[in-house]
Amino acid sequence: MSEKKKVALGSVVAAVFITIFKLIIGLMTMSLGIISEALHSALDMVAAIITYFSVRVSDRPADSEHNYGHGKVENLSALVETILLLVTCVWIIYEAINRLTSGNVHIEVTYWSYIVVVTSIIIDFTRSRALYRVAKKHNSQALEADALHFSTDIWSSSVVLIGLIAYQFLGWKNADSIAALFVAVIVLYVSYQLGKKAIDVLLDKSPANTKEIVRNVLKEFPEALRYHHLKARTAGADTFIKFNVHFNPDLSLREVHEVCDKMEFKIKSKIPRSEVYIHAEPEDISHIDTEADEDIT
Repeated sequence: MSEKKKVALGSVVAAVFITIFKLIIGLMTMSLGIISEALHSALDMVAAIITYFSVRVSDRPADSEHNYGHGKVENLSALVETILLLVTCVWIIYEAINRLTSGNVHIEVTYWSYIVVVTSIIIDFTRSRALYRVAKKHNSQALEADALHFSTDIWSSSVVLIGLIAYQFLGWKNADSIAALFVAVIVLYVSYQLGKKAIDVLLDKSPANTKEIVRNVLKEFPEALRYHHLKARTAGADTFIKFNVHFNPDLSLREVHEVCDKMEFKIKSKIPRSEVYIHAEPEDISHIDTEADEDIT
């Protein structure tokens, strides 16, 4: 089993445990903060399962029907996770406002309330660090999204913990509902960040800094006179780059091919898991007049 699959499967196990634990304690104590956290964790569990299967699929090589691989499965997974998070927010906000306006609050805070929240924070911290490490190593948006879920749980669980303390020791009856609203705000913010990133990739938005890296590499090759139609997009952990380069027409085909190979190698060394497509053209007056070229120097 690959490192990506192992860390994804570990997240599924952790999410299942946290969800069941929170739900049992939340129903025992009728704490909206803990119940909302249980629902948040339940969707995290679904998201973790989706992430696990998306990682398995996205690592498959390109085939005759999927010429660019299966990487966008990870981005689609991240978008689904965003939608699940938004569904959680709607329920939490509705229930919290209903309790605040009706004053119908009956919570029994016990030592189990604190145990479940503190346990959740410890597990979430451990899982988020492991996921972020592997996500960064393999440039995996699905694992990054999963890490974001667990790291968000740390903050939301901390807010719930404060709400429980305020309710039990300060007698503030609305503390639990207000804590739940804070959880919803945190989740909404994370949903926006996660959803925007997933949609950008699905719509083939050019990844940040990629074009600048390619431009800087091209400046290192005096044989390349100018370039145009530089395009870049990502799919999962893979980056696809294509551009046209003009060469002196007196260069041999072998010389042009060798320069293109060196360019490709240099770009791949700076952008991991990238595929580079270079179209070589002879430099002449017709290209200068008809193409929106950029000088290398």
